[in-house]
Amino acid sequence: MPDRTEDSAISFGPFRLFPKSRLLEKEGSPLHVGGRALDILIFLAERPGEVIDKRELVKRIWADVNVDEGSLRFHVAALRKALGDTGKSARYVVNVPGRGYCFVASLAHAAPPAAQPAVNIAPPRSLPSPLSKMVGREEIVEKISNGLSLHRFMTVVGPGGIGKTAVAVTVGHRRSADFGGRVFFVDFGPLRDASHIATTIASALGLTISAEDPTPALLTFLKTGPALLIFDSCEHVLDALAPLVERIVRDAPQLRVLATSRESFRSDGERIFRLFPLDCPPEREDLGVAEVLAYPAAQLFVERIAQSSGPFQLSAEEAPLVASICRRLDGIALAIELAAGRVNAYGIAGTASLLDSRFSLQWRGRRTAVPRHQTLAAALDWSYDLLPPAESATLRRLSVFAGPFAPEAAAAVAAGDGLGASETLEAIDSLVTKSLISPSGSRTLRYRLLDTTRTYAHGKLNELGETSQFARRHAEHFRDFFERAEADTSTPLPEWLSIYGAELDNVRTALNWAFGPDGDAALGIALTAAAVTLWVRLSLFAECRERAKTALTALGDSGDDRIRMQLLSALGWSLMYGEGRAREARPILETTLELADRLDDKDFRLRALWGLCIDQFNNGQFGKARALADRFANAAANSPDRTDLMLGDRLMAVALHYLGDQNDARLRIERVNASLHVLAEKPKIFPLDLRISTQYFRARILWLQGLADQAQALAARNIEEGRANGHALTFCSVLGQAACPIAFWSGDFEAAERHGTELLEHTDRHAIRLWGLWARAFNAAVVVRRGDVATGLPLLREELNRAGDARFLPRFLPLLGELAACSGEAHQVDRGLDVIEDVLTRCNDRQELWYLPELIRIKGELLLKSPRHAGDAEARFREAMDIANQQGARFWELRGAISLARFMIGAGQNAEALAILEHACGAFSEGAGIADIRSARDLIAQLRT
Repeated sequence: MPDRTEDSAISFGPFRLFPKSRLLEKEGSPLHVGGRALDILIFLAERPGEVIDKRELVKRIWADVNVDEGSLRFHVAALRKALGDTGKSARYVVNVPGRGYCFVASLAHAAPPAAQPAVNIAPPRSLPSPLSKMVGREEIVEKISNGLSLHRFMTVVGPGGIGKTAVAVTVGHRRSADFGGRVFFVDFGPLRDASHIATTIASALGLTISAEDPTPALLTFLKTGPALLIFDSCEHVLDALAPLVERIVRDAPQLRVLATSRESFRSDGERIFRLFPLDCPPEREDLGVAEVLAYPAAQLFVERIAQSSGPFQLSAEEAPLVASICRRLDGIALAIELAAGRVNAYGIAGTASLLDSRFSLQWRGRRTAVPRHQTLAAALDWSYDLLPPAESATLRRLSVFAGPFAPEAAAAVAAGDGLGASETLEAIDSLVTKSLISPSGSRTLRYRLLDTTRTYAHGKLNELGETSQFARRHAEHFRDFFERAEADTSTPLPEWLSIYGAELDNVRTALNWAFGPDGDAALGIALTAAAVTLWVRLSLFAECRERAKTALTALGDSGDDRIRMQLLSALGWSLMYGEGRAREARPILETTLELADRLDDKDFRLRALWGLCIDQFNNGQFGKARALADRFANAAANSPDRTDLMLGDRLMAVALHYLGDQNDARLRIERVNASLHVLAEKPKIFPLDLRISTQYFRARILWLQGLADQAQALAARNIEEGRANGHALTFCSVLGQAACPIAFWSGDFEAAERHGTELLEHTDRHAIRLWGLWARAFNAAVVVRRGDVATGLPLLREELNRAGDARFLPRFLPLLGELAACSGEAHQVDRGLDVIEDVLTRCNDRQELWYLPELIRIKGELLLKSPRHAGDAEARFREAMDIANQQGARFWELRGAISLARFMIGAGQNAEALAILEHACGAFSEGAGIADIRSARDLIAQLRT
């Protein structure tokens, strides 16, 4: 019996209603009421005397299914019949014409024992809704729930359809509060390629992965606190999943894993819990109703009949037939539910005879000899044969989808060949009621096939030779779908990703078919080109790269040049943003530009020019980058799209910034900033958020110009905007281009450490390699500046060496300067001078001038520490100040002034030192709290006394 100690009973007439337990008693005995009818009764009884609008009732009772008022009237009539509400004597539910229904019985509530105060726990992440009633598994759920307190990795093992998923989901909801709501459900059912296991897990965790090895990203997230991962339908990916589970369980000490599979993982630390069939009534002719209903298999059968057909009372004549059905179905929950769904049409006896006709006598009782999958397949086969032609055709055709699908997609793929779109949707509604299709539980209406059902239906599709036809339709639909997605630039990114990102598995499935032996390579090429925007916005540059390569290989040398241009652009961008200094990116983008010029395609001309310019930035050719920025601006000049002009200014601002012209860079970036209010759409050619990316470069330029307070405030706002935006690569730039360096230069090393740690965790979580390398080196520099030179300096040198060629990216330049400066502080002056000479050569060769004044100043400080070269230090400080002044970089000029003043104080030239400092500080109207301003003013105060 259900535990009702905390379920407040609602008493009326001879009835007692327990809402939480979903139980109705009449004179102390359970009264069987259909699921929908019981939902209606609970809803009305909880608002007695209130007229509930029919539309509100329908919305509450059929939240995931579209029904008309006829269904409501049917179930209200069934409820009245069960209650004996004839309208002549006892009255419980009345119809108020034109308004709705009202519960009019006199109520008496029985209060439950005092409960503990509720704890506000976040809802489980990605966890399907719990079953309204769990039949026959309460003891098992309790054992597994308790077992998770003792064992960190448990696997529920059993045959398909036995109820493993339902048990795991129930355990997840029961233990959710213990994990602070951090319960994540990962469905491996749709997965066909085991190489995507880690990205499938990351998706369920809400992470974006952009590298081939996302395991460190998963571990970083899972180490942050207690969590329960539920891995469902693992049997087909065990070989690849088992070592990953072992690793995450080992490395994330607060993690628990609950898996479901048809066989165990055979992994270290795994605790296996075998889920056996529901207990069935024995084979005896004299079984009574009470004896039959004492067994969970029969309880489930009767419960599902009531849910699908309305009130049901098992008779003495039918009880032995129900017992036989449950035994013949081996107590497999899904098979029992399928059988119960046909009782409304064929009755108990008819259902039993149909079962006999589909299951030969040789199957009877052979639970251990016959694989459970065969039993379930037989049940599915039987249920499938009972479907009308329209429904069986729809079920077959929907098996080409991977995971959940929208009604519109179902109609587009499954309709045709005698089935209209409306008929297809009607068939889906019917299949939902027969438990062959389920609502997915997402905010928007989506459906899904259970994995076993999908596998079975796909087999039928193969048998009838229809697989290629509907796989083609599936691929064609998603080609068209993502062609529209690429043009959808007005939808905010988080909403865009919720709409289109949910179809990633379907894109992968369609592409795997298209490039397979029975596929259509031309269709796969077109789908690849259409899906590029999806991969870019998900920061899946590695996948984009490989898919583009596959499509280009299939295209060959004689294919359509426009498609070739699109694929080359995707490949070039995925190399450029995913790998940084990728040598093959430039020739690919140059070919893209040639094709765009030949085809006179404005968008792809700008995409190619943008990519080539960024490639020059990445490779340190800043003069060439500026020339490409000019070409971009000229190409955008006649564009009707104002965002193209804004992108041109932003590109030029970045080029001028790195070239050391902060004044002109400021003019360009402010022009972009002034136009952002008219930005209605996301630029087609730009992978980052233009608003956010404008602000982090604007903050850098403001800082170098001496507007420290404005820069710090802007960087702080930029962090919040970047977090809210949700784009992984954009947020890396928010932290790495502005927040981290500005905090570091300001001397706020606590904030620098905080931002650097967040960046490292973010890059680990999303597997963004290049920014991860930078974050590790930056955090080492912070360690040094916080006083631990002995630990930080070797670590900084090690991380920079580990970065390899990435050190030549512009973002690494200040860290190389810090390596030289810190070497001097560790009395390794010669090593520091070697570093600074190499970096200065790099800057002069590449016209990478923005950091040049600071490098020259650092060289002067190193020279001061060398008796042989100390006399050259003054000249270096003055040179640094002169270059900074020419660049409009007041911050570097201030630092040079402080170094020069200290040198002069040491030489007894206090008056000149005071004049230099007063001139440098006079250029600052803000920034009183930053370390260099405080140091300069302290020196001025000392010199004046």
